[in-house]
Amino acid sequence: MSDKPKLELSCPVPIGQYEQIVMAHGGGGRLMQQLLEKLVQPAFANPYLAERHDSAVFELGGSRFAFTTDSYVVKPLFFPGGDIGKLAICGTLNDLAMAGAKPLFLSVSLIIEEGLPTADLQRVLHSMAETARAAGVLIVTGDTKVVDRGKGDGLYVNTAGIGLIEHKLVIAPTSVQPGDAVLLSGDIGRHGIAIMAEREGLAFESAIESDCADLSGLVRGLLDAGIELHCLRDLTRGGLASALIEIAQTARVTVEISEARIPVREDVRGACEILGFDPLYVANEGRFAAFVPQEQAAGALDIMKRHPLGANAALLGRVGEDSKGIVTLQTALGTHRVLDLLSGEQLPRIC
Repeated sequence: MSDKPKLELSCPVPIGQYEQIVMAHGGGGRLMQQLLEKLVQPAFANPYLAERHDSAVFELGGSRFAFTTDSYVVKPLFFPGGDIGKLAICGTLNDLAMAGAKPLFLSVSLIIEEGLPTADLQRVLHSMAETARAAGVLIVTGDTKVVDRGKGDGLYVNTAGIGLIEHKLVIAPTSVQPGDAVLLSGDIGRHGIAIMAEREGLAFESAIESDCADLSGLVRGLLDAGIELHCLRDLTRGGLASALIEIAQTARVTVEISEARIPVREDVRGACEILGFDPLYVANEGRFAAFVPQEQAAGALDIMKRHPLGANAALLGRVGEDSKGIVTLQTALGTHRVLDLLSGEQLPRIC
């Protein structure tokens, strides 16, 4: 008899159906959360994964480091405000920043479809190099694979990163406390709408560009000022609403926010109304939510507003006393509703 522990997976639907569910719903929202919780996390269960954060934090040689990885399958490869290369580098830098780490080294792996124009690949590589150089990080390792024509949709990118944590804070959902202020670094919804407009050939009255950006400098400004950051989360797939819901569930708290305080550009709001999207759930690639002690909220907001990427920062609300693991929204009409995860992504293939 084997001495290995038996792995038991409890699934709300047969395992064989998950592939169909993920394909049908774009790989996001409640169904992806079920896939992760019922299959992936039990298979690899360990204390680092249990933190449910953007990066794993570990100690090595008396220092603390953050480590993260992500894959990028955005369609199209080039879009207003960025491309898959800039997106991949910024996404990994931002995941490290959300753990309060100073990014140091990155890896890049490319899955290239046969027939991808060399000019397109050169353009992506140049974009990655420039973005990494501006952030002061080095791309030190990687891999390249080529797949058959028609099997790779042009180009997929995987990046991983490691960063140094130079403070004693534990920046994670488990550090969120009742009474914390909830801050947002800027206006929401631009990335998802920019991708959709480019993908579908839509033209709006004003040009909408992705907010794709490296957030590590903005986070570093908060840390250097001594702000006691309890939790940070970048608002990628699933947008602001999904990020806050995941934090509330992990921290077992109630997050209370006001719709009137959420900055949304009028052109983005109009595009969402036309397309039938809720900006609360539209992806961003240069925005994050921050949980800080209430007494430091004004100072943190001032620091954010003085940074180019935080000019439209806002105080959204607070963490309540209830341990329900929910997010409540006070609407513009003064009513309250509970936000929930969507069953799938509004916009698949946006990162």
